[in-house]
This record gives sequence, C-alpha cells and structure tokens, in this order.
Amino acid sequence: MESNLKPKEISPKTITKKKSPNIVFKKYKKDQVITAGLFIAPLFLGIIVFYLIPMFQSIFYSFTKWGMFGGYQFVGLENYQRLIKDPELLGALRNTLVYAFFTVPVAIVISVFIAVLLNSKIKGKSFYRVIYFLPAVTMMSAVAMIWKWMFNSNYGIINQLLAMVGIEGPKWLASDSWAMVALIIVGIWSSLGTSIVIFLSGLQGIPSTYYEAADIDGAGPIKKFFNITVPLLSPTVFFQSITTLITALQVYDLIFLMYSQTNPALQSVQSLSYLFYRNSFIFNEKGYGAAIVVVLLLLTLLITVIEFAFQKKWVHYNY
Repeated sequence: MESNLKPKEISPKTITKKKSPNIVFKKYKKDQVITAGLFIAPLFLGIIVFYLIPMFQSIFYSFTKWGMFGGYQFVGLENYQRLIKDPELLGALRNTLVYAFFTVPVAIVISVFIAVLLNSKIKGKSFYRVIYFLPAVTMMSAVAMIWKWMFNSNYGIINQLLAMVGIEGPKWLASDSWAMVALIIVGIWSSLGTSIVIFLSGLQGIPSTYYEAADIDGAGPIKKFFNITVPLLSPTVFFQSITTLITALQVYDLIFLMYSQTNPALQSVQSLSYLFYRNSFIFNEKGYGAAIVVVLLLLTLLITVIEFAFQKKWVHYNY
C-alpha cells in the first residue's frame, strides 16, 4: 500500500545558515570604542608617519630626478630603465638573496634547538636565557666592531684559533670568497636573541598534556620533538621566518660598519639597501636610489606572499 504522504517541499527562502557557535558578536559602548581608539592611536600614527608616508614618497621619487639643492624633475620610467641595464643591481640582488636565504633558516634551526634546551629542566636556566638574549639588546655598531676585530686576518682571534690547529685562516673581510660567509655568521649570531625568546614563548604555550600522553605511550625525546613540538611550534616558526626574512632583506648596517668603501670585497657583499645608500647619499642620485628601494619593496612583498601561500602545507594551528 503506497502512502499518500509526500515529502514537504522546502523553499530556498526557508533555508537559513546556522551561525558558528564560536563566533560571538558583541556590541561595545561608545566610551569603550573611544578608549580603545586612544590606546591604539599612537601605534597607527607611528605606522603612518614612519612607514606609509615614506613608502609612498619613495614610490613617487622613483619617477623623478633630484637636483643638488632639493629640486626634482619628473622623468617617468627613466630610473627603472637604467636599473635594468645596471650590473650592480643584479649583483646586489644576488647578495641580498644569498644572505637572507642562508641566514634565516640556519638562525631559526639554531634558535629552536637552544629554546628547547632552555625550556627543559636545567640548572641556571635564567642565567642562560639572559646570556642568549644579549645580542638582541647590544648596539649593532658594537656588534660589528667586535666581529670586525675577531675576523681580522692579522690579529683576529678566529685566525689565531685556526692557527693553533694548523690551519691558515683566510682574509675574512677582504676576500671575495669569504666576505659573505663572515657577514652570514654575524647575521645569524645577531638574530639569535630575539628568535630564542619568541620560540620560548611558543614552547610554553604547548599544553603539557601532549607530552604526558606521549610519555605514557613510551615515546622518546626525538619522537616527542618531531611529532609534538615541531607541529605545534610551526605557527611561531612561520611568524619568525617572515619577520626575520624581512629584516635580512634590508641588511645594511653590518655592511656599512664592517666593510669600508675601499674594501675590494665590498661588491661581493653589497645588498640592495647598501646600493640605495651609495646612490642616494654618496652619488646624490636620490631618484635612482628610490627606484632601488621600490625594487626591494616588491621583492619583500613577493617573498612574503609566497610564504603565506605555502604556509597551509606545513603550519598547524592548535585551535
């Protein structure tokens, strides 16, 4: 016997989307909004004055040619056409990428390893944390001068240590083959302090229950590191890789302080930022220097976009 009951037709208008229970919409009072705005206003004001305005000024100046006394003339794409034919630009671009892509991964690996050790139960943990954080609060000029003395080929401590084991040390800062190596070593050392502190905060945010469960299952330290620590620390690694990479692409101060204008190895370490400095403040070609800065800006944006595009494949968020 067939039933005369037919399924009730549902109109598309009757279909409503359920709101996620995790999303809570809260209305704030006017005085709360004003108070929050006052607190964040100094930050936004600093971003506008020191970042956004100079960025748009640099883009505008890249289409101009500056005179000796501050006047400028609009020249269109002339500076960019000159950039394409400039062999120094390709060399500076290569040096910048080599420095960034060697410094950032090595610094992150070392920082994660040290942070894991400092997060464990060891004696004098607070003392070690202070020691490793010192590079972050040391003036870059002092850092460069100390490392410049250590890399000195005649009386530097590094070559003296190599001589004790029968190895003749190279001319670190005056050799085309070793100048970039020396710069990368200093860059890695100077970036460890901040990275270790950030990774320590990320490690302390991992629930201890995961490690307790792993202990019950009989997992060793290596398995716990690769199966618990690394996946749950990946958001912190992603954040630090972006910030450290952006800083590395803008390397200038170490080059300026460690390598003189007459150093024969300067061309082998010259970055885009240093090339901008030379053209803008030594050769007084500020329009051409602004075009170099725009290239650096586009390079930074491109690499950041690529990192965000691939972060879904290896970054695991613990919601």
